[in-house]
Amino acid sequence: MRIERINDNQIRCTLNKRDLAERHLKISELAYGSDKAKKLFRDMMEQAHMDYGFEADDIPLMIEAIPTSRDSIVLVITKVDNPEELEERFSPFRSFSRDEDNTDEEDDDDFYDELEESLILADLGVDTSVKAVGRLRKAVREQHLKTTEEAREALKEILVDMLSVGDTELNLSTHPSVILVIGVNGVGKTTTIGKIAKQLTSQGKKVMLVAGDTFRAAAADQLEIWAGRSGASIVRQHEGADPASVVFDGIQSAKARDVDVILIDTAGRLHNKTNLMNELNKISRIVARELPDAAKEVLLVLDGTTGQNGLIQAKQFKEIAGVTAIALTKLDGTAKGGIVIAVADALQIPVKFVGVGEQADDLMPFSAKEFVEALI
Repeated sequence: MRIERINDNQIRCTLNKRDLAERHLKISELAYGSDKAKKLFRDMMEQAHMDYGFEADDIPLMIEAIPTSRDSIVLVITKVDNPEELEERFSPFRSFSRDEDNTDEEDDDDFYDELEESLILADLGVDTSVKAVGRLRKAVREQHLKTTEEAREALKEILVDMLSVGDTELNLSTHPSVILVIGVNGVGKTTTIGKIAKQLTSQGKKVMLVAGDTFRAAAADQLEIWAGRSGASIVRQHEGADPASVVFDGIQSAKARDVDVILIDTAGRLHNKTNLMNELNKISRIVARELPDAAKEVLLVLDGTTGQNGLIQAKQFKEIAGVTAIALTKLDGTAKGGIVIAVADALQIPVKFVGVGEQADDLMPFSAKEFVEALI
């Protein structure tokens, strides 16, 4: 960790991959405000005081986080003499002012246009950004909002509402329950399965992994590694085997072993959409036939860095497999993941997990409020 003095009112802290690893800290935790992030801040201030005499007791501070790569970040800490002036400077709401004597519609339009741009840059997409700002316009008008803070809080409530489309807990109400995990190659399906398995086994549940992705080289090997890490059992066959056959064997084995939860990995890319649809339909029919009364989740894994492609993927997989939940991965870098708001609102699919790293405990239950706080 390197601390540098910029001027009497600012310091800069550079954190590299090793600094983060030593503290078991992910970049995304700085936004979520974890206990480890708070300890980092205290250590930074102590070092800045020792090295430069930087005093900040009882002085408001602004912290800007500037990711420079996937594994490093710069934190700029600024003393704030006038918090309102700072808010005007740095907030995407900086042009918002609705005093009784100031009702200039042109100024309002500039503010809303700028806000739309900010949301689009956060990966919400054009349609969702326009919809959110439209709802904000209505809230400002109907609730007579006048201040920047009131507008910001109203927008947060709107985005949280757009994300709040269903239960954020997995439905594991039957014995056994089934989680069918789907998504394109490279989004982290197998890793997400392993993390969920680890969480469930730590709760005392008997978990079985089914290696239904028989098309990707070494997919079953990777899943077997996670089975070992999590304490779950696994059913697999040779590469190129019929995925539906593997799933059938897995269900029979799960019944015999009195398993609580069956986690099924699936292929992310076949030769075309029709083949993918056929494979997932076959798997779904086998699950429905062999476990007709089982609770079933269809968990779509989305890469937080994919932007608008995430909405396209979600639409396609919902059509193919009837998605019931989303896990948003790879939020440990610079990804904002705002596209998940568009997915939740447009398709009415709840987000249930966010992945912020590679370790087993880096898959976190989704909180719409915390996610929006980090985004805005």
